[in-house]
Amino acid sequence: MTTDLIKDNAIEADELTKIYGSDNTKVVAMRDATMHVKQGEVVALLGPSGSGKSTFLTAVGLITPPTSGRITIKGKLVQDGETSYANLRSFRRKNIGFIFQKSNLIPFLSAVENIQIAMELNGESKRAARSRAIELMDYLGVADRADNLPSMLSGGQQQRIAVARAIANRPSVILADEPTAALDGHRGRQVMELFAKVAHEQGTGVIVVTHDHRALDVFDTIYEMEDGLMRKRPLETQKKH
Repeated sequence: MTTDLIKDNAIEADELTKIYGSDNTKVVAMRDATMHVKQGEVVALLGPSGSGKSTFLTAVGLITPPTSGRITIKGKLVQDGETSYANLRSFRRKNIGFIFQKSNLIPFLSAVENIQIAMELNGESKRAARSRAIELMDYLGVADRADNLPSMLSGGQQQRIAVARAIANRPSVILADEPTAALDGHRGRQVMELFAKVAHEQGTGVIVVTHDHRALDVFDTIYEMEDGLMRKRPLETQKKH
């Protein structure tokens, strides 16, 4: 495998394997998964439940280290097997935006504060953070809920706040695990189009794990996983733009 860094890639995941247990309890959750995502590219990752999609996403997101394989983000090797080459907490905060199936909002902060805090932790002023948070909430149709606590929001509204929080810092990488599961078709497509807008305008690499086939035309590239194995959908079957 070459060790040269490809500077126009936001993400390089090479031959990622994740094994849980050993001997009779050994489970290979992911085997030799490889994906390169260019800056400005939006990638869909499809596959049935239990196929390894979330395992791949948490590995690339530097949450659960792979058993073997290399992860390079914006030209920096950050993970080689279980060995880390960065302060992962700090690196994630500055470079990676996450959206999971559950919104994971802080219950005692208002909706706008949940978005602001992500920026303030990275040194943004409170005034600038609030201004951007309101701008993002307005785009996602929840600006009127700015001062509500998460418990006062519907599931779909909570998820839109989570999306706004993830993109607030203009990260190099956005990783989304079923981000539209709680949204109707219109709002779901709006979120997918927002990912594409952020990617194309800011050079962000985006990976979205999804079962929602209604918005696949938004994606630049489609990968599929099954039984821990990943493959890139052949070019002729990719959605044309």
